[in-house]
Amino acid sequence: MANSFIYKDTRFKVGDTVSIDYKLKEGDKERAQIFKGIIVKVKGDSDANRMFTVRKISKTGVGVEKIIPLLSPFIAKMDLVKKSSYQKAKLYFIRNLTEQEVRTKLYHVKKKVVKHRKTVKKIHEPRPEKSR
Repeated sequence: MANSFIYKDTRFKVGDTVSIDYKLKEGDKERAQIFKGIIVKVKGDSDANRMFTVRKISKTGVGVEKIIPLLSPFIAKMDLVKKSSYQKAKLYFIRNLTEQEVRTKLYHVKKKVVKHRKTVKKIHEPRPEKSR
């Protein structure tokens, strides 16, 4: 099982923020609803049974997760909003974090800190003798 998938020539991976236009049928009418969130996990070993979970925080502050099959006929369009630099396979830990904490964890570019040790060579000079 992989941490990423390709949908219409775009690679999506765990941690990316995506915007999905999902078709909904209400009676005899059909409309598109936008679901914008973070990909939490990717499940399945082939494109035929691949599914991914997207999590968003609603306006009331409640977390909503949606499991979407990759080959679903209800996906009208899927766009990559923000690319993540995160390396883990599953992001279950974001369920306990606030929106600000998630943003800093997933999209923070880590800088490599290089510490240089200054080596100071002490030169031993003879002490001047005190005159008595």
